[in-house]
Amino acid sequence: MKTLYLNLLFLFICSEMTFAQDSAVQATINGIVTDEQRKPLDYATVVLFNQTDSSLVKSVVTDASGRFSFLQINPGNYYVKSSLMGYSTSKSPLFKIDAKSANITLQDLQLKSGSKDLTEVKITATKPLFERKTDKLVMNVENSSLMTGSSALEVLQKAPGVTVDQNDNISMQGKQGVMIQIDGKQTYMSNTDVSALLRSMQSSQIESIELITNPSSKYEASGNSGIINIKTRKSKNGGTNGTASGTLGYGKHLNENASLNLNHRTEKINLFGNYNYGASKRNSELNIDRISGQDASKTYFSQSSTGLRKNSSNNFKAGMDIFLNKNNTLGFLFNGYANSSAELTDNNTWIGPSFSTPDSAILANNDIRSKYRNYAYNLNYKSVLDTAGQEITADLDYSRYHSSDNSNYINRFIYANGTELRPTGFLRNQSPSRINIKALKVDYTLPISKTLKLETGIKSSSVKTDNNFIAEELKGLEWQNDKLRSNQFIYDENVNAAYFNLSKQFKSTNVQLGLRAEQTNSKGNSITENKVTKRSYLDFFPSVFINQTLTKDQTIGVSYSRRIDRPSYDDLNPFIYYLDQYTYNQGNPFLNPQYTHNFEANYTFKRYSLSLNYSLVKDVIMQVLLPNEEKKALFQTNENLAKNIVYGANLNVPVNIFKWWQTNNNLNVFHLEFSSPDLAGKALSTSKTSFTIKSQHTFIINPDLNAELSARYESPLDYGTLSIGERHGIDVGISKSLMDKKINIKLAVSDVFNTQETRLGSTYPGLSYQLYQKNESRIARITLSYKFGKNELKPARRRTTGVEEEKGRLKN
Repeated sequence: MKTLYLNLLFLFICSEMTFAQDSAVQATINGIVTDEQRKPLDYATVVLFNQTDSSLVKSVVTDASGRFSFLQINPGNYYVKSSLMGYSTSKSPLFKIDAKSANITLQDLQLKSGSKDLTEVKITATKPLFERKTDKLVMNVENSSLMTGSSALEVLQKAPGVTVDQNDNISMQGKQGVMIQIDGKQTYMSNTDVSALLRSMQSSQIESIELITNPSSKYEASGNSGIINIKTRKSKNGGTNGTASGTLGYGKHLNENASLNLNHRTEKINLFGNYNYGASKRNSELNIDRISGQDASKTYFSQSSTGLRKNSSNNFKAGMDIFLNKNNTLGFLFNGYANSSAELTDNNTWIGPSFSTPDSAILANNDIRSKYRNYAYNLNYKSVLDTAGQEITADLDYSRYHSSDNSNYINRFIYANGTELRPTGFLRNQSPSRINIKALKVDYTLPISKTLKLETGIKSSSVKTDNNFIAEELKGLEWQNDKLRSNQFIYDENVNAAYFNLSKQFKSTNVQLGLRAEQTNSKGNSITENKVTKRSYLDFFPSVFINQTLTKDQTIGVSYSRRIDRPSYDDLNPFIYYLDQYTYNQGNPFLNPQYTHNFEANYTFKRYSLSLNYSLVKDVIMQVLLPNEEKKALFQTNENLAKNIVYGANLNVPVNIFKWWQTNNNLNVFHLEFSSPDLAGKALSTSKTSFTIKSQHTFIINPDLNAELSARYESPLDYGTLSIGERHGIDVGISKSLMDKKINIKLAVSDVFNTQETRLGSTYPGLSYQLYQKNESRIARITLSYKFGKNELKPARRRTTGVEEEKGRLKN
């Protein structure tokens, strides 16, 4: 395989000598924007439209000399529009790009000034909710009334092909193992901590969400089912401006959220920051009926639990970009959060020879208080080395994370008639956790020619976690340490990586080859149990992407990549967390990484897209529910299953029913197979085909008023040891703009019919249970936001740099 891959790479590079003179199908469009005196206008917005359906293709901003360029534009008929505050809008004549086009220079776009035009200039090109791009699907969040007042986790539930289960595990195209990035940066957090972060992040902080199902070698090799990159909002307007918003929500309790975004931009510096506060209360319900043992020794457990979870979140970000000169930018970013939660749960477990005739019960009152603190620092630099696109970027990151969970459990043991079976038990746990993260990354881009580009880079990261679990029991009047349950676990991990991507544009074909190498060193040390697990391994992750343009409206593509998922920190931690003595969670320090081969083929016709995918996962890391026959208990842990096969299809169909009624419809069909010859002493084999349907509807009532509706359905599926029932829900929202779009009012109701719930059963041989879980999901929200300050630099002001707008500056 490696020899074949290197031969392909050799032929690929050599082809440049043969095809260097070929004309690429994709063209470059150049132009200049001026005022009435033919003087160039900087910071003017230029938008490229497709003539067929007037859809927005790309938008750019002019540089200090008033010039603009659109790169890699496919064949078709187009026109452009340019606008600037205080000037009228200018539109170009229609023009055509065909197979012979290489560079097109448009006639100058002249903008006329005049106060009489100010009331006539309106921005009508709003980004659609979904945008299909070459390597990803983009979900534009900030203008959606449906997303208002929602958490990032709730927003993800509306994304095509994405599901969030009852434990907040995120899947994409039927597969778990998604890597979550914030502004292009890996979080390095465990699944539990990522979920807590996404619950505290509000939609007002989010600009867009990128769904990358088959990433190239440039990205981290982690992420079995791909990468979800959440891009936070950052103003690119000049002067001083900002947005303030507030949200009130009500289900069974009052929920509130407030945010402030500020930005100050000059020719030499950009200062930006935001703060978000949220407070929420949610009810939850959990019921589990299960049978332990066989035949005459069967014991029946009926567990019912009601809870109230309170969350308080404070998220913040502050940064500075210094434009050293035309080609060099230095930036600093600080972000973090200080969140807390309290969960009060009443858990009653009735035990007996049948569900109808219990003979005893455990009545448990649980009080769990948690605090999360995270502070992350980033120093970044970008240098554009020449006008051909050669550039280098560097990021230096340091992050400190601290959490603490303090839990108190009161367990009463009674007979069915209510008399005491044995004395009440008082337990408490303390589990402080600290994580320190350091990372250095350098990326370099070299356009070798007009049709050949090289991307390469290196990265080194170091992660150290220290988890201490202190379990105590009240005996008499004193708290005594429970040595059987207390433990300290320290985990160190170092990953060193290097990659290259080589992309070649032929006449109508684009080919990209990549290879990433990652060397991993890890050490898990369970101090109390005196267990040390060390690992050191080197892996190679190739990727191949081929895209073919058939006509101006049709493209096809195929891709392959190999990926890895390392166990998360909390999965490796051997601690045992008890809900009661018959229900608990346990870590597994002996988990191995899982490896995935991903294949994907896609076809795009205009705005419609179809993708076919196949994945083979070995040593798949799976969350499982298993019986402990000796203790008659049910416990949750993570195990390596031998193999997981996934294949499926994803169809995305945007339809404009009327001019005022736009829809985006997504169907994801997938087949899941899991097998493991020895899982806790028994063989596991499951196979099932499932599907999800999501339909988003936007109704444009008038330029300042629109409504949205979102519907979703998830069919039953078997996932490892879990048999998951169907789930469905409908959300609605309406948005109204006032005062020339400075004020916006949004109303939204999530899960209108209160149908979102989870039902689970078991696929594990010999284990029988039925689980029902319902979290509070029907919530009505109202959001008021206000934009203030300048929206543009003054037209007479001449910028000394134009490069910071091209890619939104450095990743941050």
